[in-house]
Amino acid sequence: MFLLGYDIGSSSVKASLVNAETGKCVSSAFFPKTEADIIAVNPGWAEQDPESWWGNLKLATQAIMTESGVSAAEIKAIGISYQMHGLVCVDKDQHVLRPAIIWCDSRAVPYGQKAFETIGEERCLSHLLNSPGNFTASKLAWIKENEPAIYEQIYKIMLPGDYIAMKLSGEICTTVSGLSEGMFWDFKNNRVADFLMDYYGFDSSLIADIKLTFAEQGRVNVIAAKELGLKEGTPITYRAGDQPNNALSLNVFNPGEIASTAGTSGVVYGVNGEVNYDPQSRVNTFAHVNHAIDQTRLGVLLCINGTGILNSWVKRNIAPEGISYNEMNVLASKAPIGSAGISILPFGNGAERMLNNKEIGCSIRGLDFNAHGKHHIIRAAQEGIVFSFKYGIDIMEQMGIPVKMIHAGHANMFLSSIFRDTLAGVTGATIELYDTDGSVGAAKGAGIGAGIYKDNNEAFATLDKLDVIEPNMAKRQEYADAYAKWKYRLEKSMSK
Repeated sequence: MFLLGYDIGSSSVKASLVNAETGKCVSSAFFPKTEADIIAVNPGWAEQDPESWWGNLKLATQAIMTESGVSAAEIKAIGISYQMHGLVCVDKDQHVLRPAIIWCDSRAVPYGQKAFETIGEERCLSHLLNSPGNFTASKLAWIKENEPAIYEQIYKIMLPGDYIAMKLSGEICTTVSGLSEGMFWDFKNNRVADFLMDYYGFDSSLIADIKLTFAEQGRVNVIAAKELGLKEGTPITYRAGDQPNNALSLNVFNPGEIASTAGTSGVVYGVNGEVNYDPQSRVNTFAHVNHAIDQTRLGVLLCINGTGILNSWVKRNIAPEGISYNEMNVLASKAPIGSAGISILPFGNGAERMLNNKEIGCSIRGLDFNAHGKHHIIRAAQEGIVFSFKYGIDIMEQMGIPVKMIHAGHANMFLSSIFRDTLAGVTGATIELYDTDGSVGAAKGAGIGAGIYKDNNEAFATLDKLDVIEPNMAKRQEYADAYAKWKYRLEKSMSK
């Protein structure tokens, strides 16, 4: 018995087959092998052809079916993870009307900001838990104003995962979690956000039927079965955006649990057990995968732009030429906690929402030409990244999320012992590192939705825990002092 998971990213589409009994991935593949094209007709635009997602999904499916030797009849459920906040528009015949406007497209920012100001910040935050911002609803408002002929033909709007489910089954539906990431869900009234729909002039018929996150959301139809080599009737039983799904993949379901990634940019995703929001809208809040009317589970998402990109800049420009990341970490370990007084503000990759959308840039503070060397700067860069995580975690704690445990994949910045130890030391949280990814998580989510697993604990009982990092209480004050100095320098920079 096997489970099939798809992860629809902006750079590639990945498919994984998971043995439902052992929980192990037996085959995975991604396409294209080079980064997928993003169409940018104008500055700040980012679009992709949804048909290209489907084409890459077919290639990935064929690859894993061939490699694994698993028969289509052995696949009992399908799960879908997808890039969040995108907009796909289809007509009555389920034909795509224009390229998808994806998550990193910024053209709709003025539309969301105007809505935020006109409707009222308090009303938006108390009902949507966010500003309308640059999310899916604002993207649709842009189409309505700038492409009225296309807007008039729209039968349903979808997120990328909804589109893939439609291609698999011929049925159009969505989830509360999906609607919340598009700013279409009213958390105070537990229904579609009519007030935002009315403000933008959207007809309620544009919203697809709502299904539970863990439930049958359609079955593979005869056309998709033939194209993919799957069995007709195979149920689709789970879908979620990539960040909620990443949290699921790390078995993060309950209040106080945190999922984190630290690649080019960094993400801290915490689960809140009460409906709450940040009054300054420095973080995003969406329905988590297990949110329900009788069980509040909200995913609070903090994104930090300048994470691994700072570390790679230091490797290219500061570290000795030809050095590896592991060798960089060894060199950095020669510097003490606090990097002998150096603080690096790691915000050189654009405006940071966590900092009220200010673009303060990256800066090195406290540099002493007579006392500091490369090892101090390398360590200070990693500490600066960690301290930016801590700054965001403090916002989450103000919202009622007690941060006690951080789950992460054993990858990117989490490969560095300095990064891990500093994060544990400054937050006081235990860090657990796992071997998993989004497509494997989607497969296990499908197992929950199909009833193959009774709950998340059974689904993730076989999750490979690779390492546990406990906070070093003996050094807690050293970490706290270094963070306090960093925070002082950050707030002084922001006040200019």
